[in-house]
Amino acid sequence: MDDTDRRLISALRHNARAALSDLALELGISRTTVRARIERLERRGEIVGYSVVLRGDVARDPVRGLMMLGIEGRGTERVLRQLGGLSAVRAVHSTNGRWDVIVDIGTASLEAFDAVLSQIRRLEGVATSETSLLLSTRKSSG
Repeated sequence: MDDTDRRLISALRHNARAALSDLALELGISRTTVRARIERLERRGEIVGYSVVLRGDVARDPVRGLMMLGIEGRGTERVLRQLGGLSAVRAVHSTNGRWDVIVDIGTASLEAFDAVLSQIRRLEGVATSETSLLLSTRKSSG
């Protein structure tokens, strides 16, 4: 993958529905070259799909945050199962470094968000936590 491919992917991330002629103009290459590069990137598995971000997807959870968890002992699997059962949990990520798990939380209000934080902190095995509210989203892939 060269710099032109990276610029093309960046343009597609910004607007996957952009016309080939618009992409060609933006990248300074021919429309035929844009089409050939997209087809090659798809064949090689670099581009595996396209998505649509709906207004409802963005507005669904007005209060969003990330909760980093430190888990004591060998309780990680149990904590992960319990997190998976919480409706406000949008994603759970294992990680390295200071924290064992990062939890993506979305709720309709700050009060509901606070209740979820309390519920997670009470899970057996959760030793420490730190939470950051997401104030604005500059870029999202959906």
